[in-house]
Amino acid sequence: MTRSGFGGRRRRAARLRPTAASLAAVLVAGAGLPAAADAHGLVGGTTLPIPQWLFAWAAAIVLIASFFALALLWPRPRLQQPRLRRVATIPRGIAPICELIGVAVFAIVVYCAFAGTSVPLANLAPTVVYVAFWVGVPVLSVLLGDVFRPFNPWRAIARWFSLLGRLLPGLASEPMRYPERLGRWPATAGIVAFAWVELVYVDRDDPATLGVLMLAFAFVQVIGISLYGDERWSDRADPFGVWFGLCARISVWETRGRELCLRAPLSGLPRLEVVPGTVALLCVLIGTTTFDGASNGVLWVDVAPKLQDFFGNLGLGATAAGEVAFSIGLALAIAFVSLLYWAGVRGMRTVEARHSTPELARRFVHTLVPIAFAYALAHYFSLLIFQGQALGYLVSDPLGHGSDLFGTADGQVDYGLISATAIWYVQVAALVAGHVGGLVLAHDRALAVYRDDAQAATRSQYWMLTVMVGFTCLGLWLLSAVNT
Repeated sequence: MTRSGFGGRRRRAARLRPTAASLAAVLVAGAGLPAAADAHGLVGGTTLPIPQWLFAWAAAIVLIASFFALALLWPRPRLQQPRLRRVATIPRGIAPICELIGVAVFAIVVYCAFAGTSVPLANLAPTVVYVAFWVGVPVLSVLLGDVFRPFNPWRAIARWFSLLGRLLPGLASEPMRYPERLGRWPATAGIVAFAWVELVYVDRDDPATLGVLMLAFAFVQVIGISLYGDERWSDRADPFGVWFGLCARISVWETRGRELCLRAPLSGLPRLEVVPGTVALLCVLIGTTTFDGASNGVLWVDVAPKLQDFFGNLGLGATAAGEVAFSIGLALAIAFVSLLYWAGVRGMRTVEARHSTPELARRFVHTLVPIAFAYALAHYFSLLIFQGQALGYLVSDPLGHGSDLFGTADGQVDYGLISATAIWYVQVAALVAGHVGGLVLAHDRALAVYRDDAQAATRSQYWMLTVMVGFTCLGLWLLSAVNT
């Protein structure tokens, strides 16, 4: 190391010192997390080896240390233009096989929803939708790349209709131009609708109701793809295709045509095309998981009955009043997350005024993707580990009528597969890793945005660091807040 190199690092370190003061309030808030509560999502209570408030301090310290390390050791953008290395060529016959599998699984799940038992835990459909699909596919997407796309059933059905139209004279037509002003707002609305069904709607577990919703959703998707084309609709309007695709951008795997390539982790996110609705989509994804966690905590348990009584006194029935109360809670959680992000972005603008707040919000929104995934993984990890085991016996008796197709119908969920303490460690590790990933992306983008002013790039990230620490403390509080 040269003398000038050490001097440059000392100068950068000096510019970072104000960070400690700006984060003090956030650290104090993190230290105030419930010290005696059990982690949300765990089966049974657990005595952790160290106090839970200490996790908050440790997480904040990890983020601050990561921030300093990035400022000192990451002097230029590295992720904006990633290098791809081709590792394999995908055989031509794989695509139609994947399509057939995707459509077959969708058809089986819908059939089980209508023909099977009305008991949710004994019917294959609810577990496939809420566990394997909603929780499992994002995890697979981060590990293996965009695995959902080749198996997407409504995409396959629309493609089959398109091929049929080409064979029949007069039916073939070119896709319409997708309205650019819509952007990803349809996908955002779709995620809100799914979250409302999952978290608010009282009949969310009823298999027959779930079957109707699945068919209605598939119908809308097939029509949308037929009108506007597969690529544009899947990247803009399909809520699950968009969300799973965002998770896949975290992965080291990328497919280009039939080429399977390797890339640096997270490097798929800086290339995300930010269109109208993208910022709202990420805030919704984090906000809905935030409400799911908060709805199990003592704060919401105190507030929800009062809201329900208020709307009941207005003439609503108990069920409707409860749904309205939870709808308000869901909306407030999304609004809170949005406010936190926009406050951080607004603070960045105080560093350098030539970039507007909306512009900065768009340029840095991809940094929220690892956080959204981390929130989902931390919150649903125990559900995936435990209820995911139910698939082993549900596939043998998918209708709940006593069949044993594969000899596994007598299986049970092994709640001793992983300890409650181990689950807590995985949840905390997921939160910290997700927020460190967000810091890496934000730092790399700041170096690109403020290319001619490294000092401004570093100062702008004080605000983003505060946002990341805030999201981490919020996530840890959600894991700790349970009913008492």
